[in-house]
Amino acid sequence: MSSAPESPKSQVKPWPRLRRGLEHDFTVVKVREDAMADPRTHMEHRRVRMDCADWVNVIAVTKQDELVMVRQFRCGIDAATLEAPGGVIDPGEDPATAAARELEEETGYRAGRLEALGVVHPNPAFQSNRCHTYLALDCERVSDGDPDDGEDIAVELHPRADLPRLILEGHITHSLVVVAFFLERLRAEAKR
Repeated sequence: MSSAPESPKSQVKPWPRLRRGLEHDFTVVKVREDAMADPRTHMEHRRVRMDCADWVNVIAVTKQDELVMVRQFRCGIDAATLEAPGGVIDPGEDPATAAARELEEETGYRAGRLEALGVVHPNPAFQSNRCHTYLALDCERVSDGDPDDGEDIAVELHPRADLPRLILEGHITHSLVVVAFFLERLRAEAKR
C-alpha cells in the first residue's frame, strides 16, 4: 500500500508541555489538566489528559457460529449495553493473555484459537491508552465465569449473521465494540 508523500504544510509538530497539572486518581483513570503550547502560535492552551490502562476487546465466536456477547450496566449512560467481552489489561500482562482471561472471567467461555485483529486509540484527544482487539474462535463454555467485583454481567448468544442488524438497529452502541467488528471485517476482506 502506498501513500502520498507528506507536504511540509501537512507536518504536525508536537505540542510542548509547559506545566503538568495536578493528577486526580479515580482508580480506573487518572485525570489531570496540563498547560500546552501551540507550536504554531506559541499560545498556551489547557488540555485534559486521562491516563488509563490499556484495554482489550474480544469478538468471541462459538463452533455454532454464535457471538458470545455480554450485557452490563454502564454508568456513563445510565443504561445497560450489549458488548463484546473485554476489560483492562493488567500491568505487565500480554494483551492476548488478557483477552483469553477476560473472555473466560466474563462469560465462562474459552477460545480454541485467538487471533489479533488490531489496536486503536480509544480517544487520542485526551486518553493515553490503547484498545487491543482479538478474535476468539471455536469458543466453548467451560464454567459460569468469574466476573470482577463491580461487574454484573449477563451473557448472551447471538447468531453471527445478526451482527449488522444489531449494530444498525442500535442494539450495539459501544464505539470500541463497533470498531472491533469493523477490524474483523477488514481482516476478513484482506484475506480474500
